[in-house]
Amino acid sequence: MKYIFTLFVVLFLASCNPDGDKNIENTDSDPLLKPVPSGIPSPKAISYIIISEFPHDTSSFTEGLEVHEGKLYESGGEYIDSRLQFGNFKTGVIEKMHKMGTDKIFGEGLTVLNNKIYQLTYQTNIGYVYDVNNIDKPIKTFNWPHEGWGMTNNGADLIITTKEANLYFVDPETFKVKNTVAVLDDKGPVPEINELEYVDGFIYANVWMTNRIVKIDPESGHVVGELFLNNIAAADGRLLSGGHANTDVLNGIAYDSVSETFLITGKRWPKLYQLRIE
Repeated sequence: MKYIFTLFVVLFLASCNPDGDKNIENTDSDPLLKPVPSGIPSPKAISYIIISEFPHDTSSFTEGLEVHEGKLYESGGEYIDSRLQFGNFKTGVIEKMHKMGTDKIFGEGLTVLNNKIYQLTYQTNIGYVYDVNNIDKPIKTFNWPHEGWGMTNNGADLIITTKEANLYFVDPETFKVKNTVAVLDDKGPVPEINELEYVDGFIYANVWMTNRIVKIDPESGHVVGELFLNNIAAADGRLLSGGHANTDVLNGIAYDSVSETFLITGKRWPKLYQLRIE
């Protein structure tokens, strides 16, 4: 009888779990994430050299950064103190600032497309559109139903990230999502993709709370390269020792097409670094 009872229990448990002892990952928590494909190569290491160092506005909790017609446009976060501003990146002089923060509004990612500036907010589901020649007030607002994190564009679509490991391709007129691509490296999904920059068919993105910048193929979502800015963060950020008071994490990527260099900074960092990426 003991043998028969034991056999019954084994058969009953097997019927409840047809895969036996195999661990089954629950992917229902985020239906937009695709299953991790096998065989994604490890990201290639990207080398860089520091060309120059420029002053950066230490009052800006940097969330979005972009060069447009020689000017550096920046979206700064934090409640009350959030802003949109632009100026001369070589001198650090801010030529115009629009304070748009409130006790509910927290500025996030920014991009410039077709002479319009698009700016996200963090958790209020509101986005702003400005005429690039007048940042005193937005010309319209739009609804973004997720958290606002990073934003860039490919010349046709807005590309937006939230806390999840996704790129959302969004129509800049209707603000409808046209396509969603999961961001994956050889280890699986890469969440918390923050500030973005689209350059020569690839997206460069900060990974929040790290010194890592990833290079993403926007069609496949695969991370094809990565660079680590530990030495820069050690000088200006708080992730490593030696940071300046009140500074926060690495966050800010802009591309200057004239010099073909990247501009890198962080939240309230005193410097903007000009890098040539190999």
